[in-house]
Amino acid sequence: MSQQLASITAVYGYLPKDIISNQDLERLVDTTSEWITTRTGIQERRILRGKGLGTSDMGVEAVKGLLAKRQLKPTDIDMLICATVTPDMQFPATANIICDKLGIKNIPSFDIGAACSGFLYALTTAMQFVQNGTYQRVVVVGADKMSSIIDYEDRATCVLFGDGAGAVWIEKSTDDCGIIDTILRSDGAGCQHLHQKAGGSMNTASRHTVRDRAHYVYQEGKSVFKFAVKNMAGVAEEIMLRNQLKAADVAWLVPHQANKRIIDATARRMGIPDEKIMINIHKYGNTTAGTIPICLWEWEDKLKKGDNIILAAFGGGFTWGAVYIKWNYSNNNLI
Repeated sequence: MSQQLASITAVYGYLPKDIISNQDLERLVDTTSEWITTRTGIQERRILRGKGLGTSDMGVEAVKGLLAKRQLKPTDIDMLICATVTPDMQFPATANIICDKLGIKNIPSFDIGAACSGFLYALTTAMQFVQNGTYQRVVVVGADKMSSIIDYEDRATCVLFGDGAGAVWIEKSTDDCGIIDTILRSDGAGCQHLHQKAGGSMNTASRHTVRDRAHYVYQEGKSVFKFAVKNMAGVAEEIMLRNQLKAADVAWLVPHQANKRIIDATARRMGIPDEKIMINIHKYGNTTAGTIPICLWEWEDKLKKGDNIILAAFGGGFTWGAVYIKWNYSNNNLI
């Protein structure tokens, strides 16, 4: 093998304890639990409540769990990358804040903002640093407190999103298991369909933007659904084709948890049966950058060394991508 692969060698997730069910949303907006479940597959979502709590707090808990599993200290981390669209502050990076709360200094840490595809972008970035030998042990966090930018008077968006975080430990593999291939794509023309109108440098915060509720997520559901089905399914199929994988070769599809119908369309395009798809959208909704690592954490004890796994995501921007991983350990026995 010409170059050692970068590999995920541990995963951990964190979900807040407070739950907003579909029945709770029935009391807030004009909707029904049946309508939400039929169109999205979501039954409830977790919400981070508490004064002064932000995305970094969930990220910290995910990293603490990761370190405990590996029996390592925060100072054993060489680099930390956080994928998020709900940073604690405009600056510094939420990754910096996570490091500070963990007592880590003097390592590179930064955020990546690619919406729901952010974890795949961050994972690919970490892979490059590990493969070329610049850093030995990199932590990638995918975390979002989506409740902080959701308008709970807008039934088009408030039913979709929840809060959560996941983290993975990346280091060099000792064999042919690891991150085999990645494809990342974007199309900025999709901005008009899914964005946050105010709060950036183009449209700064003012009493008018607050009055107009412009600091919340804006989404044109039909347009986003159409693009997501086409591109998330397309890139997942593409990564299989260029790695000569048939559906029977794939042990697990790990799709971004945005909408059950998008997940189903992606699986059909790939020829993947339901029993090979990681789905937890019914419990947590769309946690944006957190969905894929949370899935890996929940299914970790079912994964076997050598399993072919396809991660696929689509997000605002538009961004989308797929990652092909040959899993590196079995039955929760960390290497």
